[in-house]
Amino acid sequence: MAESISPEKDDSGIEVSVQRLRSLIQDFLLTYLREKSRETVGTYRRSLNEFERWFVRGKSTCRFRTSDIEEYKTYLMEERGLHEVSVSTYLTAVRRLCQYMTDTGLLKDNPARAVKGNKRPSTHSRRFLSQPDVDRLISSLPTSGEIEKRDRAIIYTMLFAGLSEIEIVRADLQDLEQTLMGWYLRIQGKGHTLKDQQVPIDPLVMDALRLYLDMRGRIRPEDPLFVSHGHRSDGQRLNTRSVRTRINHYLKKAGIKREGISPHSLTHTAALLWLSDGMSVEDVRQRMRHGTLDTTMIYFRQQGFLEQ
Repeated sequence: MAESISPEKDDSGIEVSVQRLRSLIQDFLLTYLREKSRETVGTYRRSLNEFERWFVRGKSTCRFRTSDIEEYKTYLMEERGLHEVSVSTYLTAVRRLCQYMTDTGLLKDNPARAVKGNKRPSTHSRRFLSQPDVDRLISSLPTSGEIEKRDRAIIYTMLFAGLSEIEIVRADLQDLEQTLMGWYLRIQGKGHTLKDQQVPIDPLVMDALRLYLDMRGRIRPEDPLFVSHGHRSDGQRLNTRSVRTRINHYLKKAGIKREGISPHSLTHTAALLWLSDGMSVEDVRQRMRHGTLDTTMIYFRQQGFLEQ
């Protein structure tokens, strides 16, 4: 006999077994997130695994009421001791799951909508490179060998084009296009399944890319833009771990590796460099692919253009 979910009064929620919850999560991941990238689905799956672990404990009966979601939030904050950003991420996953249950008629209203995530920090946790830091990093980069030219091109695309590590490793040669307006790189951003965004590649970055690509010899359009040049992995696409390792090497070499400075700091620094050069906040938002101006305004505050 098929298991049923019994709607109760609005303040009583619904009864869901552990087995049914797992089925709902699986259906949510397969159908509600079918157009999302594998990375995004993976993030939701890991977040909902935490919710399932809490659900299975049985210390309280979760009937998908607002009070239940509040209790889950308290568990994340007090028992798990998670960072406020992690708590917000886990609550977002539960909120989306509840919306799926609402859209399919299992819930009358989304009980998680009223449970707000913790306020996200008004500044990025990853610190930025100062102009002297940038100067020291650039001046420390060698240009003699194939690996060195590749690493220099990677750092330039992050620092002066604002690309992230994942966007760099996903890029192919055929994604680099010249138009009447200049050079662009088609990218597949975080959470996207297609290369549906274009990033301007300024002459400074393009020169670094040319120096590297000219050394690779015969290359095909479908080849990765950046590849390994090791003996065992020569020609294979770089992964994000390799990119981070190489950039950390140069940060340490330049003497600017410190707490808060990571390879991803280069991507955030790009926005500050553009702002310092007089680029408008709207242009910076577009180049950084920010969804809202609020995110871009963080860079203004960090640069001191606005009071905190």
